[in-house]
Amino acid sequence: MEKISVIIPCWNEEKYIAGCLDSVVSNDYPKDSMEVFVVDGKSHDRTQEIVKEYCERYNFIHLLINENKTVPYAMNLGIKKSTGDFIIRLDAHGVFPNNYFSELVAWSKKLNADNIGALWITDVKNKNPKTNSIKKVLSNKFGVGNSLFRIGIDKVTEVDTVPFGCYRKEVFEKIGFYDERLERDQDIELNKRIKKNGGRIFLLPGLSSTYYARETFSGMTRNNYQTGLWNILTVFFTKRLGSLSLRHFIPLIFLLSLIIPLILAIWFPLLSLVTAISFVSYLFALLKVSLQINDETSSFYFILLGFIVLHFSYGFGSLAGIFRINTIFKRKG
Repeated sequence: MEKISVIIPCWNEEKYIAGCLDSVVSNDYPKDSMEVFVVDGKSHDRTQEIVKEYCERYNFIHLLINENKTVPYAMNLGIKKSTGDFIIRLDAHGVFPNNYFSELVAWSKKLNADNIGALWITDVKNKNPKTNSIKKVLSNKFGVGNSLFRIGIDKVTEVDTVPFGCYRKEVFEKIGFYDERLERDQDIELNKRIKKNGGRIFLLPGLSSTYYARETFSGMTRNNYQTGLWNILTVFFTKRLGSLSLRHFIPLIFLLSLIIPLILAIWFPLLSLVTAISFVSYLFALLKVSLQINDETSSFYFILLGFIVLHFSYGFGSLAGIFRINTIFKRKG
């Protein structure tokens, strides 16, 4: 039986880490063929205390301290400590079915995959009209684009990235480790590098993990602003537009379609029509989709607000990334 090394980066995850570790412990993979590294970024809540309790109960669970706090440092620390044939990257916000590891390993061997993953089901811990609306927004194509692991597939499909993947250990020897400059997008960038070097990544239709989303609009705003920001910075640091996909830049493109024509309208007034057309088109799509997905468990108002928060915080984050690059250049100068 191949040995697996499970790596879970975390920071201040006292609300989620126990559920994640419970799902790891209940997995059907032989415990003498697995090791689990929880890599904590010096949490200041009860995360470490909770993890230590699991370490005392299960000798295959280990706590590592990530002095640098970011996810790529955590992953690289775990990978370098690992002794497994396969590296499985998990998230503290996730819970995983009991056949998750065995299915990933079996399919990886069958397909000779460099990385393989499953579908991502978005859920919320506390269910009410607001959180259910957020869940719907984060599960809808209008909100998350054409990301196949979010919107689903019906057959094994070769893709450009997967969440919570199962990597062959030799992949890191071949293409290198996680890029430690990236606070976000590190998984996508790594998978793009795998593809660029001739590797194969597959998404499985019959297996899924559950990811617990942030349940407040302020949390959504902060998360998506940072994601949008790091989309731009990832391209800057890697010097490769192909480090990400077109879908990652759609919110920025939409935002610029509103802002740039308005600025140019100072000299060419008719260009303000471009802004009007773009905004009205967005508003029409927003209302249509929100009406379609609203039901008795959610709120039409919260769904509208959720899409707006998602798109604009993401777009403004990317716009801020452009200015951040300019600041970096000035510092270098």
